[in-house]
Amino acid sequence: MDERLRFVARLLDGEKMAALCREFDVSRKTGYKIFQRYKDCGLEGLTDRSRRPYRPANQLPFQIEKLIVQLKRERPSWGAPKIREKLRRLHSNVPIPAISTVHAVLDRHGLVSRDRKRRYRAQGTTLSKPRLPNDLWCADYKGEFMLADRRYCYPLTISDFASRYLLSCEALSTTKETYAFTVFERVFKDFGLPQAIRTDNGVPFASPHALFGLSKLAVWWLRLGIHIERIQPGHPQQNGRHERMHLTLKKEATKPAAQNFLQQQAKFDDFLECYNHERPHQALDMKYPAELYRPSPRPYHGLDELHYPFHDQTITVTQCGRICFGRRKINLSTVFAGQNVGVKEVSDKIWRVSFMDYDLGFFDHEIGRLGTAENPFAAKVLPMSPV
Repeated sequence: MDERLRFVARLLDGEKMAALCREFDVSRKTGYKIFQRYKDCGLEGLTDRSRRPYRPANQLPFQIEKLIVQLKRERPSWGAPKIREKLRRLHSNVPIPAISTVHAVLDRHGLVSRDRKRRYRAQGTTLSKPRLPNDLWCADYKGEFMLADRRYCYPLTISDFASRYLLSCEALSTTKETYAFTVFERVFKDFGLPQAIRTDNGVPFASPHALFGLSKLAVWWLRLGIHIERIQPGHPQQNGRHERMHLTLKKEATKPAAQNFLQQQAKFDDFLECYNHERPHQALDMKYPAELYRPSPRPYHGLDELHYPFHDQTITVTQCGRICFGRRKINLSTVFAGQNVGVKEVSDKIWRVSFMDYDLGFFDHEIGRLGTAENPFAAKVLPMSPV
């Protein structure tokens, strides 16, 4: 405003418009506009004005918005698709808004009821009783501890259930899944693939915000043909063999802690060599774990492309965790990002979404919101035997 005031003052003193515009680096059109505003409104004409348009180009006419609200109040059970169709039939000569616009109007007026989303509650899965090496691996993070350089270490450990062979003990600086992927891929390349992996319900093995508590790591295991086993929350004894190994690891390799990650990893490597090849194990009749363990006959070759020949469509999940079905966007979960899922119509405009052999849920063509199917990883309750 000060610049405009000086500009107008000098014009009033008799200076030429062209020379002033060159000095203030504005066009003559702008200069005349400023001067005209001053003549019309005085000093108030020199203040900053809002650049907001009087009416946004895409704003819905208030008459249509009022009609949408009226229809919703008359038919509370109707959703945006039905209300839009009613509008089209009643006023065929008026441009009809999109379903998403109708829904936004209803939401703005507080006419959309939202069901409270249920948070996944971990309950554990059915646990197997393996007898042979590689039938089941156990994985967990030993509790974090501080190194001498004041950084925290999170050891990721993987062991074979039957032989108690310690496959890996990796000193990590975080429990983020990116680093866990690297560790598991190296172990798979060295020892092959197990039939199943047992973990707790923590990150990165599970996710409380995804379908059935799956994480990206768990989805990767499923793609590799590895079954998932999770212990019940608060029951570490269900992974007791692995927890007992952690106690030995704590005594022999973390007290005292090393100076840094490289030195701590060297201590873990020494412990792993001793634990597998030199330390007699009482539960194994004083044998070494290395005497019982053999690498898996299932080599690791990466992932093959997923196809669903018995479904109507094969759709790749977007990076934001959605599938694009026609003009609809169905939210699944980001843990499936980049994965192919199968979509099949099981009833009139009712569609089932499947990942591999697992049914994730159902959606209808009108609402387009996924309703989860029965948890395929939940613990199975066996029927009681007759007396």
